Amino acid sequence: MDPLSLSEIASMAGALLTAGDPSAIVSRISKDTRDIRPGDLYVALRGERFDGNAFLAEAAAKGAVAALCDAEPPVGLPSHFGILSTSDCLAGLTLLAAAWRERLKLRSVVITGSSGKTSTKDFTAAVLGARLQVTATRGNLNNHIGLPLSILSASSSDEAAVWEIGMNHRGEIASLAGLASPNIGIITGVGSAHIEHLGSREEIAREKGDLLERIQPNGCAILPAADDFIIELRSRTSAKVIEVGIGIGDLRAVNLRREGWGTRFEIEGEFGKTETFLPVPGRHMVGNALLAIAAGVLCDIPLGECSIALGAVALTGGRLGILERNGATILDDTYNANPESMIAALETLCSHKGRRIAVLGRMGELGFHAGDAYRRIGVQAASSADLLVCVGEEAAAIAEAATKAGLADVRLVPDTKAAADMLSGILSPGVTVLLKASRSARLEEILQHLA
Repeated sequence: MDPLSLSEIASMAGALLTAGDPSAIVSRISKDTRDIRPGDLYVALRGERFDGNAFLAEAAAKGAVAALCDAEPPVGLPSHFGILSTSDCLAGLTLLAAAWRERLKLRSVVITGSSGKTSTKDFTAAVLGARLQVTATRGNLNNHIGLPLSILSASSSDEAAVWEIGMNHRGEIASLAGLASPNIGIITGVGSAHIEHLGSREEIAREKGDLLERIQPNGCAILPAADDFIIELRSRTSAKVIEVGIGIGDLRAVNLRREGWGTRFEIEGEFGKTETFLPVPGRHMVGNALLAIAAGVLCDIPLGECSIALGAVALTGGRLGILERNGATILDDTYNANPESMIAALETLCSHKGRRIAVLGRMGELGFHAGDAYRRIGVQAASSADLLVCVGEEAAAIAEAATKAGLADVRLVPDTKAAADMLSGILSPGVTVLLKASRSARLEEILQHLA
């Protein structure tokens, strides 16, 4: 965000400035007093277990210029500390972000999908960064709080934005996409993530498709050509649609071959032809990279430059990162999981030579679909791994399915410490280990135990 006065911010947020100097300048927005810097506006959001209004004194002590709050401020605050009073801090933050978005002249690429959102965001930011000044979602801050903060972190000098949006209930994508106002909309795919709340993949497709209806005039949609719901998704927008895929689509990846821990492939289609190297393992990652390349050429970046930019990409942590422990290779895919991303990760493991170990945990928000999903994962693990380690009680269903599918070496452990203890005696050169589960399983703790 560019520096703004308190009076401007109050007007944009629909708040009343009840204390402080109206001409005082705010340089940044923060919702966390642990991250406050001098010159910030502190937004006192409420959560299930906390009330941000309780931390106004701490924000002032750390140099915040003012606070946006929805409760009576405590006595004893510095006389110069500004108070922007509102009936609802989250609503005020959203209004502020919407007003700031209207001022931004950048081209926005907005990404959603059941899996691969953050990787695609990272790829797209890298590609657009070849020629443009880019702002992007940090990590996966993609919800009703994260998106406004991402918009407010953009400045008037930014030429492009890459914003990720997610959901777990019906109606959330429409609201977030309306706020982001996309020039380019990307859907990575329709899977079964959050199916507990939406009930079916058909409903998930409808929810994801809400993004396409909010693409700006003369904008474009980028879709995976092989998705089961491609026809329905295309019907949701009057914008130009570009389909991408491995061997199919308007922009295609062909002649894939593994090179080191990455993939070399050729790109062909209506935008020309070139060869590229993606320094990230996995066939599914090639699909995500194609979505990013399509965004790049739509933003007038030559195909060759898009290709070069991919070669230097760095992914957000926990997305198939490659680590080493005791000479073994660890595929760190611990950040999150759903059935489709779990199967894709297991297929990636299967492509590696040597002994292959899959360490898997629970997948969240599957509801009554969980049983079938875990059976699918178990069957895939049986054909992808030499050893399967299932962590936690819920993952026992994966172990059972893998055993029935013929995998001889299946082990069930109660927690991440037990998994790490088991692995510590197994890891050696030539061994590849995949770590994959939903965030709630905390499989990243295995890496800490192995450090």
